[in-house]
Amino acid sequence: MIARNILPGWILSEKNECHYQLGSAELAEQAISRGQGVLNDTGALCVCTGEFTGRSPLDKFIVKDEVTRDSVDWNNFNIPISEEKFHQVKAKLLAYLGKKDEIWVRDAYACAEPAYRMNIRVVNENPWSNLFANNMFLRPEEEELEHFEPEWYIIQAPGFRADAAADGTRQHNFAMVSFKEKMILIGGTGYTGEMKKGIFSVLNFLLPHDRGVLSMHCSANMGRGGDVAIFFGLSGTGKTTLSADPDRKLIGDDEHGWTADSIFNFEGGCYAKTIDLSREKEPEIYQAIRPGALVENVSFINGTHQIDFSCKKITENTRVSYPLDFISNAQEPSIGGLPRNIFFLTCDASGVLPPVSRLTAGQAMYQFISGYTAKVAGTEAGVTEPKSTFSACFGAPFLPLHPGFYAKMLGEKMRKHDVTVWMINTGWSGGPYGVGSRIKLGYTRAMISAALSGQLNDVAFSAHPVFGVMMPESCPGVPSEILNPRNTWSDPAAYDKAAGQLAQKFIQNFEKYAAGVDDEIKQAAPVC
Repeated sequence: MIARNILPGWILSEKNECHYQLGSAELAEQAISRGQGVLNDTGALCVCTGEFTGRSPLDKFIVKDEVTRDSVDWNNFNIPISEEKFHQVKAKLLAYLGKKDEIWVRDAYACAEPAYRMNIRVVNENPWSNLFANNMFLRPEEEELEHFEPEWYIIQAPGFRADAAADGTRQHNFAMVSFKEKMILIGGTGYTGEMKKGIFSVLNFLLPHDRGVLSMHCSANMGRGGDVAIFFGLSGTGKTTLSADPDRKLIGDDEHGWTADSIFNFEGGCYAKTIDLSREKEPEIYQAIRPGALVENVSFINGTHQIDFSCKKITENTRVSYPLDFISNAQEPSIGGLPRNIFFLTCDASGVLPPVSRLTAGQAMYQFISGYTAKVAGTEAGVTEPKSTFSACFGAPFLPLHPGFYAKMLGEKMRKHDVTVWMINTGWSGGPYGVGSRIKLGYTRAMISAALSGQLNDVAFSAHPVFGVMMPESCPGVPSEILNPRNTWSDPAAYDKAAGQLAQKFIQNFEKYAAGVDDEIKQAAPVC
């Protein structure tokens, strides 16, 4: 049993019951008995996260102190807050938890590579948030817990609301990171993804800045021959879906590090979108919804406990978290060798970009720094339909350092290891959102399989007239007519106009990075 000094300087009173390191079955049972969730027909715990069903990036703060003052790239995502306000909120949050009859505590860690392991202690207000932590972080062995020493802390209390005027927040919800105190405070929101992205943001600072390891917002898998593939992309672009390939070992679905000789997962689980989920299209994720999984913000078919995966009544950002070993072909431990292929996943709402294209090194760096995609409905508060956006390194909200820092590291590794880079459009074809249709998942899988197997090595390619990327003229399992997106539009002139408009958006976005990149990258810009 854990000692009652849960945090440095905070000792639980005798009236607080501390539930420490409970298993998934007991946590689910506690959530149900407290009226916080129900089981679906396959035995997974289903909960509603309340007011927030997605991240709130405008309410994420980093404490500005001697550790971060001159190293963090302060912007609309990395919002500074003073040490004084952090300690004020921390005191209020702990006082709030101290009045609770019970709390849930879990010791876990991040980073599968032992040399970079980071011990984490998570303190939650409710059992289902603790279940999420159990699913998503790496789980120590029983014998390791006896001498477990936390390095970082997450304190999460959805019921605690900040006083914006007094506490320096934008509104009542917040996520605060202090690198000096090694602590993440989360309040006013039950969206569990704030915990995982909080640790991701921490690692995105510590690993590149202090350890020389490239941190990446990507999924990764490994073929039978040991070939590793990396999939970059924001939420909703298909990272989890496309990396869950039954013919390849899954290293992880969202967050990884790239060392001198390996790729390793930061997490111990997956956090997959479930909107329109089906056994046929995504069998691994579908089958992972079972006892131990946590399903968020779904609705049931009337009169049953069967999930209606098509229902968007609560949010389009319906999610399931589950341990990595729920995937039948998960790589254990979740570490692989150096990558041979990198895929940039973009959900192009304009319907302009090719469904698959090969990039030069300069184009790869240009696209990585640009991070073009569409924010898919529900992944952030206020997003109700796809909206074109640029997110540097395919993860700007989670990057405390300047994007150029990560881009330089990626470029060096790509060149050193001769990695082939592909861009995959998982968005629209035949027209923009509302006119065209979403590219079929089966076609996308076929394109990726062809790239991984080398079947695209010997086919003819042609350059896109605006973006310059090389489009294959044929691909096994894919109709040739969709490989050039211009051919899928009923009005080619309308396509040309849309391509020019998208190119101009790229150029305008890149202006803020142009001064810090070399000519090879600048010359990879699209031509209007």
